[in-house]
Amino acid sequence: MSNEPEGVLKAKLNDLECHFTWGFQEKEFSLDKMKLKLETLPEDFVQYKAMPYNQLAFVNHLQGDYREALRNLEKAEKILREDHPSEFGRSIVTYGNYAWVYYHRGQLTDAQTYLDKLEDIWSNQFPSRDAAQIPEVCGEKGWSLLNYSIGYYGEAEECFIQALEGDPLDTEWNLGLATVLWRKEAVSGVVGSCENSESVAQLRRVLLLDGNRAMAMMLLALRLQEFDQREEASALVENALRVSSDGSLAIRYAAKFYRKEDDVDKAIALLGRAMESAPHSSFLHHQMGLCYRSKFLTLDKDPVSNIPHAPVFQEKTECIQKSKFHFGKAFEQNPFFTIAKLDFANICVRNREYLEAEQIFTDLLRLESSHDANKQAVYLQYGLFQQNQKKSDSNAASLFLEGLKISKDTRSGKMCRVNLQRIAEKHDNNNSSDSKVFYFVGLMYQLDGETPKAIECLEKATKFDQHNEEYNNALIELCLSMQENNVLT
Repeated sequence: MSNEPEGVLKAKLNDLECHFTWGFQEKEFSLDKMKLKLETLPEDFVQYKAMPYNQLAFVNHLQGDYREALRNLEKAEKILREDHPSEFGRSIVTYGNYAWVYYHRGQLTDAQTYLDKLEDIWSNQFPSRDAAQIPEVCGEKGWSLLNYSIGYYGEAEECFIQALEGDPLDTEWNLGLATVLWRKEAVSGVVGSCENSESVAQLRRVLLLDGNRAMAMMLLALRLQEFDQREEASALVENALRVSSDGSLAIRYAAKFYRKEDDVDKAIALLGRAMESAPHSSFLHHQMGLCYRSKFLTLDKDPVSNIPHAPVFQEKTECIQKSKFHFGKAFEQNPFFTIAKLDFANICVRNREYLEAEQIFTDLLRLESSHDANKQAVYLQYGLFQQNQKKSDSNAASLFLEGLKISKDTRSGKMCRVNLQRIAEKHDNNNSSDSKVFYFVGLMYQLDGETPKAIECLEKATKFDQHNEEYNNALIELCLSMQENNVLT
């Protein structure tokens, strides 16, 4: 074994393909949240069981826990020896992570040992191939990116495509591509027909390669459900349940499917089975909370449900309590589960517990660890609360605008835009003099690039509040910007 100078060693480390060189930005995700997520992944999340341990070791490093990082890498290495003894490409990420952890611990000889192991793999197995082009490396990078945050979905898609260029029939990389396409459609909203859905086509490809992949069946079923192709979707769910264990991700998605089909009792039964093997799962508690909320909403439509001594009233009250219990448990088990806390707030709104709901909304907006998609959902729901329960269109407009600023292309962003537009139309039709509403609507048009409409709204805002410096400055800046553009064109 060679003894390289530290500068040469560091240069070699920088050339590796592993979590330490893939450019993950720590500020873009919560370390505690990521650690919890990786430690509680369902058994069928991926076939390659070493992958979560590799990623967890990197998170341990970021937290300064190198001993735990090495323990997780040992688990990954054990899986490699037992399940993939001849698949040398799968060792590249694990050995690269090992080298980096030992380097950070100051154990340079051990770091060099793993660099030597990698050199053997490259020279004997991939002599003419860049490590970045090896399908196993691209695929593991894709799954890792998919785990971090929405902001990495595009890069994850590119990784899976690159992995499939080298191994087009690999089920794991095909499922990875299908998963990222499915998630991207879920974020932006499904547009058009089933035939135009990229995720549907890719999921069908996965099932052609392996007809027993329960996760692919469930993701396809949920997407087909949105397109009202319920017969095929139901058959897929039944098949997925036949090949799945109680602790699988597939059974959790099956419960979600049945809840959306209004077969809530069946969904609750499935979640109960799953909870026997994972009683502390925040996902399961959240789904159970959604089921009881669904039952509550159905019961609430019955006029008799408002009579205190009626059996349906008691049942409705029980559903509220169970819903709140499970949403609370979900957030207790995973303090980063913003949507569970948001759902807790909304069930409080349904139960007219407005003070508690508003406190939750404001607390959620203060959360620094919440990523943009969650913040946008909070702005939307808090805006609806201000509009419908507090009867404040101006506060609602302000919140919808903040949500819209995050992104106009997500489902929540589109709903913020729709609700803000409705407020604008309402105040136009009623000849309103609410300067705040016109100000926020003007800023919405400015975001849309519709400068004349923006100026028109800001002029109304200044008309009804002539001495408001903020309104006047916004109007002046917009008019100057429009004049400059006219001069340039």
